[in-house]
Amino acid sequence: MDAVSTLSADHYLWGGLCDGWHLVRTERLSVIEERMPPGSQEQRHHHRRARQFFYVLEGELTMEIEGAVCRVAARHGIEIPPEVVHQARNDSGDEIRFLVISAPSTQRDRVPE
Repeated sequence: MDAVSTLSADHYLWGGLCDGWHLVRTERLSVIEERMPPGSQEQRHHHRRARQFFYVLEGELTMEIEGAVCRVAARHGIEIPPEVVHQARNDSGDEIRFLVISAPSTQRDRVPE
């Protein structure tokens, strides 16, 4: 087994502005590091089966969860159970980086709102 980082992981772009790196990618577990520039956001959605944990590495992540807004500071995290509508946003003026840990994987499990 080899150590993995954003330099060696599979990279993808999403939302036209944001980056993601698959650090772990299996059917049962997904760990992604994401980078969101100021003003970016994902589409509001939920997952049928996947439970997620967002852990902020740098900056402040804004999470809208079932219509309520929660700000998650660096070195803090928030859990999102299955079926809960949510949206990650960067309402700050600085880039943010965070981990998204999902079990099982969110592959083919995302439902737009």
